[in-house]
Amino acid sequence: MTDIEAPGSAGTQLPRGDHEFTVRQRTQTQLVLRRFVRHRAAMVSLVVFLLIILWAFIGPHLWHYSYAKYTEDNSKPPSWKHPFGTDSSGYDGYAQVMRGTQTSLKIAIMIALGSTFLGAIWGAVAGFYKGIVDAVMMRIADLVLTLPLFAIALVISSRTGGSWYWIAIVIAGLTWAYVARVVRSSVLSLREKEFIEAARALGASDTRIIFRHLLPNALGPIIVNATILVATGILTETALSFLGFGVQPPDTSLGLLVSQAQTAVDTRPWLFYIPGAFIIAIALTINFIGDGLRDAFDPRQQRVRQ
Repeated sequence: MTDIEAPGSAGTQLPRGDHEFTVRQRTQTQLVLRRFVRHRAAMVSLVVFLLIILWAFIGPHLWHYSYAKYTEDNSKPPSWKHPFGTDSSGYDGYAQVMRGTQTSLKIAIMIALGSTFLGAIWGAVAGFYKGIVDAVMMRIADLVLTLPLFAIALVISSRTGGSWYWIAIVIAGLTWAYVARVVRSSVLSLREKEFIEAARALGASDTRIIFRHLLPNALGPIIVNATILVATGILTETALSFLGFGVQPPDTSLGLLVSQAQTAVDTRPWLFYIPGAFIIAIALTINFIGDGLRDAFDPRQQRVRQ
């Protein structure tokens, strides 16, 4: 017996010559999940990214050194006692990198959530109403896109004391327009579909149509852009911290660790390359996850055959 799986089909058996085949009903969510699981690079990247998150947030509670406390070992290379070595002040590199990864991830995830939330609503409203509302809202988004991200982030971050919370808010406030443009283009197409006309005919309010029909059906590009913003956020935070306008001591981030170790590349390379490797690993895994989600949500892939 041969199984053919398609969305919206009944679970019935149909004859085909001497054989029978079954058409199994699968929802669009099941098909998307199935395609994503089959994307090997995305699945491996997802596992690696989740392990990094667990290590960064749970590891500090299990490790016997604190990122903010000195040790008696100064400028020691990686060893069993200090897997990532120590710096000239005696700070344990392993604890420092865990704390730096945790801070960088918090900033990146907050940027992605804030930008995606604001951009999705902004783009959905603009695309739904069109006309003068669309024109005004998208000109505002275009204005935000023209603002120099690093220049504004540098100025504002320097006035907020290097708090990771404010850094995330500033970057999110300058990147939401990218999501808004993507969501608007999707909504412009979706608003002409039959199910939107049916919702209007049944008396659904504009708010209900936007939040119950348009945004859920634009979820694919929204999720993909959210993953891209995580990578963008961590790289932007790294650049700000490297320039000295990001997270400030006594707290730390991956970008700050790289910045502080740039003068010790030749004498204590572990201080520079290890946090740099984590930055690259996080950015790469997020990009692969985004590729997998993009392929999974591809509307041209309508059927999964088994």
